[in-house]
Amino acid sequence: MSDREAGARRRPGDGLWVAILQSPGSPGDPETNLVELRRTAERARRQGLDLLVTPEMFITGYDIEQPLADLARSNLLDPVRRIARSCRVAIVVCLPEIDSSVEPRMYNTAYFVDSHGEVRGRHRKSHLFGDLDRRLFEPGDRPFTMVDYRGVKIAMMICYDVEFPENVRAAAIAGAHLVAVPTAQMEPFAFVADHLIRVRAWENQIYVAYANHSGKERGTTYVGGSSVVGPSGEVLARIETESGMADAWIDTTAVAAAQRANPYLHDRRPGMYRALVDPSHATSPQG
Repeated sequence: MSDREAGARRRPGDGLWVAILQSPGSPGDPETNLVELRRTAERARRQGLDLLVTPEMFITGYDIEQPLADLARSNLLDPVRRIARSCRVAIVVCLPEIDSSVEPRMYNTAYFVDSHGEVRGRHRKSHLFGDLDRRLFEPGDRPFTMVDYRGVKIAMMICYDVEFPENVRAAAIAGAHLVAVPTAQMEPFAFVADHLIRVRAWENQIYVAYANHSGKERGTTYVGGSSVVGPSGEVLARIETESGMADAWIDTTAVAAAQRANPYLHDRRPGMYRALVDPSHATSPQG
């Protein structure tokens, strides 16, 4: 598709085209994964897409033999920035990040790299799942990180983060149109990809782009099921267990309309929910 043809694909109104990548990648082989990322970003550009969301730890692999810290010490972000700039496509990429400002510690971090290769946002995974996460990473301190890109407010989360309704609700209250989620969802949790992501979109009337691995890494088998879900809970794009790329249009006016039609955000009663953060406010049931 030429640039002119890609431009003709654009829709009226405010929004952007978002793509999700699903792939087994090449665990422990950043160079090969960067080649795949470039090939996918080039395809996204030819198709007139604006943003590519990649799986959690796609560049390095996630459950791999060699220590992620060794790979984190190499500069993996700059090659991604060059790919985004040369392909003129924004990329959400998840990398191991070492922060030695106080003491050596590693975070599971998603970066929003715009189509000029500039880093517009960084989200450190705030909710760590299981022994693998807790052995490798420190938790971040934000429920989400928001990036305003081409008029679309995009909240970044990573995998387990999106499974907490408080995180997504907080992003929706802050005005998010889209939640972008690099993930490494594995067996036996296919129901998260199949059902929970639709619920998160519906209960907040926003879009969710959920990009998962396929295949296996050591003892971890990934469930695929990557999707883009709309504010109505409708699956707009989906990849089952295979590899590939899928895309959908993110329409900010559809978010506004859905939130008027299904006013969960407006009808909340925050004073009733204080027990979520302060158990002393919990009330006992009455007969």
